[in-house]
Amino acid sequence: MSEQRSVESGQPPERAEEQDRGGGRSRVVAGREGGIVTVTLDHPAKLNVLDRSGWERLGEVFGGLAGDDGVRCVVVEGAGGRAFSAGSDIGAFEAQRGTPEQVERYAAAIRRGLEGVYDCPHPTVAVVRGICVGGGLIIAACCDVVVCGESSRFGAPVNRLGATMAYEEMAPLLAAAGAGAVLEILLTGDLVGAGRAREMGIVSRVVGDGEVGGVGGEIARRIAGGAPLVNRWHKKFVRRLAEERPLTDEERAEAYKAFRTRDYREGTAAFVEKREPRFSGE
Repeated sequence: MSEQRSVESGQPPERAEEQDRGGGRSRVVAGREGGIVTVTLDHPAKLNVLDRSGWERLGEVFGGLAGDDGVRCVVVEGAGGRAFSAGSDIGAFEAQRGTPEQVERYAAAIRRGLEGVYDCPHPTVAVVRGICVGGGLIIAACCDVVVCGESSRFGAPVNRLGATMAYEEMAPLLAAAGAGAVLEILLTGDLVGAGRAREMGIVSRVVGDGEVGGVGGEIARRIAGGAPLVNRWHKKFVRRLAEERPLTDEERAEAYKAFRTRDYREGTAAFVEKREPRFSGE
């Protein structure tokens, strides 16, 4: 990225249970190039696992992006090429999930992280290389578009740990893949290949391993080139239509607000003039 901004870890050094085992470096970093923000899960030595502070940082980073109208698309990826993320850091469980109180705090951190990704108003693209399991699988499921390499593998073998996947953690995966696929993943504990993940609905597109970054970047650029308000509305509408309750008159009316925007006038003018539109998000 030409304009990198690192996300500070912000973790109190005096609290040993929150110490990052990767040498104090934040496990979540962000960089920006124009309207595209790349959020990197950054602990490649341990397949980009997140400890409690890492989950909290994920929520903080996405919370900050939510109110930034200059953002056009957010790419989520793992560092190092071997994994998107292997989920939570099991090696930190004794220190961070050893008591009922710690379990509750850890669960709250995971919820904050996942909600940050899922509730992000901007379009999100997960670029998956290698392993994508446990909490990493859920992060990817929270994204709008998921691109992976043909050798990528997905799963959530939590039954091998004697641990459960909480309701809030399961919900994005259930929305993406459906009950049958989620139960297959959870009950067998097996990892599935990219093709099967595509069949399940976890993955949007499977490409050659060497093409993942390029294809993901091109998708992000195409998204960023669209009208940002329209992209946000469409994301909102799709999520809303997944709910069973009927639409209100106000919600129906919102679908026509785009026709009163400057971007609508710019987009139609550009089409007539056979040129690329220059959207302002207004």
